[in-house]
Amino acid sequence: MCSKFDLSAYLVIGSENTHGRSVARVVAEAVCAGFTFVQIREKGADAREVIELTRAAADVIAAQEKSDAVTLVVNDRLDVVLAAREQGIKVDGVHVGQTDIPPDVCRKYLGADAVVGLSARTTELLDYVSHCDTACIDYFGAGPLHATPTKPEAGRTASGAIVTRSFDELAELHRVSPVPVVVGGGVKAADLPALKATGVEGFFVVSAVAGAEHPYSAAEELVELWRA
Repeated sequence: MCSKFDLSAYLVIGSENTHGRSVARVVAEAVCAGFTFVQIREKGADAREVIELTRAAADVIAAQEKSDAVTLVVNDRLDVVLAAREQGIKVDGVHVGQTDIPPDVCRKYLGADAVVGLSARTTELLDYVSHCDTACIDYFGAGPLHATPTKPEAGRTASGAIVTRSFDELAELHRVSPVPVVVGGGVKAADLPALKATGVEGFFVVSAVAGAEHPYSAAEELVELWRA
């Protein structure tokens, strides 16, 4: 398992989130402002398109000489990660959900030094920690803290009702989890003091940065609040 990554400020981004701006531009601004982790999540694109987005993100991170400090992963697409690495792109790993490719398969193909993240609703992760082997997982992505339009299916019951997570539940997940936890789902600047008090290792956002009028300023505010 990989131990060298910083979950504190985590950006999830795809071209559908940026209001017509390039993914690379927004990644560059977020990383310049202090974001430490980037996940490429491109819905409905073919493998080549996602590879090129990953390449562009890796290039802007490298341009700031932060390739060793900022972790870059791709959502779900193990095939993209393997192909990108074959082409010499510096991509650190993959992030999957509980209905995606199993984490142990990702670990098998990516090796011990790759980063493998798993996301699910907080209650499901509490159950996962109790009953499943977490040896091949490096971190959990938990939530949703609030209902969010960037992932409207997150946190919904079978009847369609939205179930968000309390800070107490997140504190409990942090207490029992054998791996670091990053929390998202509609996270805003005002949430960060209470979220950090739960002990989790970081926050993740999509629209709060990718959809902001000024991504750098929005990212900088979030980083400063978390560090404070």
